[in-house]
Amino acid sequence: MGKIKVLVVGGTGYIGRRIVKASLAEGHITYVLQRPEIGLDIEKLQILLSFKKQGARLVEASFSDHRRLVEAVKLVDVVISTMSGVHFRTHNILMQLKLVEAIKEAGNVKRFLPSEFGMDPARMGDALEPGRVTFDEKMIVRRAIEDSNIPFTYVCGCCFAAYFVPNLSQLDTLTPPKDKVSIYGDGKAKAVFVDEDDIATYTIKAIDDPRTLNKTVYLRPPENVLSQTQLVDIWEKLSGKNLEKNTISKEDFLASMKDMDYAGQVGVAHFYHLFYEGCLTNFEAEEGQEEASSLYPEVKYTKMDDYLKLFV
Repeated sequence: MGKIKVLVVGGTGYIGRRIVKASLAEGHITYVLQRPEIGLDIEKLQILLSFKKQGARLVEASFSDHRRLVEAVKLVDVVISTMSGVHFRTHNILMQLKLVEAIKEAGNVKRFLPSEFGMDPARMGDALEPGRVTFDEKMIVRRAIEDSNIPFTYVCGCCFAAYFVPNLSQLDTLTPPKDKVSIYGDGKAKAVFVDEDDIATYTIKAIDDPRTLNKTVYLRPPENVLSQTQLVDIWEKLSGKNLEKNTISKEDFLASMKDMDYAGQVGVAHFYHLFYEGCLTNFEAEEGQEEASSLYPEVKYTKMDDYLKLFV
């Protein structure tokens, strides 16, 4: 496409700000949606202004104003949504349906990347309640995209490193355990851990690649496909500490949900699929699916032993 015009929706968010940075780094003409709903959230406004200083263009539009949203979409070739889908922050997945309607009416978008990045919802039809709501809602958005004949790429298939690696995949902390670590089952189920900056880099690489048109792109850098016990081993070698391992059976793990709030129950359900079923790695890419590190071997992704060195 040459110089691509990209609109990032949710650009002040956790993944969104990295997508904006990666888009600018690739030299794309990068627009960031500025929603009036930010109100008095000064941090979001300052993030937006920092993007402007870096060369991004701010475009004002709201999900409650269809006409303005269509006008924003008409400015660009590619729309990337990074709206939050986690319950302990904000959960706005279905709001993307308004974006789909705007893209459909605008009729000019060459690629739409909805908010995905985690587990592939198409593979989670048997997911547990209440965690399955995330996958059900993402599939509603996917069906709307495909029913509208909007060109798409779905980028998914990994755990965000900051949420799963320093804490050795513990539910209740983001930093390394001091003395004890809970091991899920036998600890051998493989997951995929990817630095959030690398997620953004791979995503931007895919936006104009004909190989990714109307396909799912899995984030599965081979050296970051690790079991929980491998992750613990890496940390113990780096830190020089041996942690006490407490094994949790799947029955006890699921039973722990009963005393949790809704967001906690969703988290437990997702952890179950990740660390007891190995849902990120218990399949191979099929027709209509690609793997990012194979498509873009030039990306020098962060390996998890290097990532963990920051916490020693």
